[in-house]
This record gives sequence, C-alpha cells and structure tokens, in this order.
Amino acid sequence: MIFIVEDDQDIRELECYALKSSGFEVTPCESGKELFEKLNGADAQLVLLDVMLPGDDGLTILSRLRADPETEELPVIMVTAKTSEIDKVRGLDQGADDYLTKPFGVMELVSRVKALLRRSTPREPVRERLVSGGIEINCDKRTVTVDGAEVELTFKEYELLYALMSKKGAVQSREKLISEVWGYDFAGETRTVDMHIKTLRQKLGESGRSIVTVRNVGYRMD
Repeated sequence: MIFIVEDDQDIRELECYALKSSGFEVTPCESGKELFEKLNGADAQLVLLDVMLPGDDGLTILSRLRADPETEELPVIMVTAKTSEIDKVRGLDQGADDYLTKPFGVMELVSRVKALLRRSTPREPVRERLVSGGIEINCDKRTVTVDGAEVELTFKEYELLYALMSKKGAVQSREKLISEVWGYDFAGETRTVDMHIKTLRQKLGESGRSIVTVRNVGYRMD
C-alpha cells in the first residue's frame, strides 16, 4: 500500500491514477493527521509526502515517521515545489529516501516509486565490523565509535562513512557516492557530498583526517 499525502486535489488524483494504473494500491490523504490515522495497522510500503501541507508540513511529518519504531524504515519520497538545493538536502538529512520536484511527469513518478521499492526490499542483516584507525563501524547495530566512544551520525552520514570504509583506500567520485548513498542520480548537485563530508569530519574529530579529498575527483578513506 502506497500512502499519498497531498492537499491539492488535482495533484492527489493524478498521483493516485498513475500509481493505480501501474498496479499499486494507494491510500490518499490530505494532511499528516489523516495519514497517521490511516497508517495505524496498515501494511504500508511507501509514503509519497508533499512538503507544503496545511497544519504540520512534510518535514515535520517526516521527522515523526522516523522517530516512530513502527515507521522509521518506511520509504518516503518527498514532493516539493521548491528547487533550491538546501530544501532537498534538509529532507534527505531528515531521512527522506528520494524527492520529486513539481511539476513532474507521471512516468518519472512511477519509475522513482518502483526504484525505491526495489532498493527497500528487506535483506539479510550484515554481521560485520569495519575498522579504520580509531574509527569502528558495527554494521549489525549500525553504530560508529571513535577510540571507543560512540559518535552520533545522521542516517546519510552513516551511509556515507560506510561507503568510504567498505572500500578503504579506493578513490570514489562524488557521483558514485551520490548514487550509492542516495540511491539515484543527483546530477549537478554533488556539493551535497561535500557538505556531508564536512560535518562527518567534524563529528569524527582527529580521525576525520583519514577521509582524504582527491582534488577534482572525490574522496577516499585512508
């Protein structure tokens, strides 16, 4: 079941029609309040969430979804009329899995939904540890420690660190990291990687120096 949260009736009906025509079951909602009422006990696969909504906005709703153990892993695609990079980054940092910018095509909508559902298919947990100097990732628990002290990372910061440490010593381009961590083409906005690397280094302290910038290419973990 795909939940659509959109207050504009015309857009909501278009999204419903497109997804139903592609074989999906959908539940339309006009607000966050209605979403949480209908989510209770439902077999939700994905939420298509508009940013600009009456009452609680999309980012507030997203934070609430990620704070609830029942929905913290529920795939979410943000839909926004805003086009600035910072608006997209805010949503992704708060745990959104993808985004669509209005106006969008029906084929793009369906394609992104299918792609996210493929990526979100449950996999067997990976039981391993990655170590680089004083940095250690417990992949089973999804925790990061530096010299034995746990470090709080955002979802994307963790994924970025994992991508670097799992290929320690190898140079990874910004485009490759975008594809691996965000899961889709984020072309033209690779500064997002730089922003996350900056905060990641700060949180890792002295150990953050092991993330090396390779000029005009990307990054590697030494």
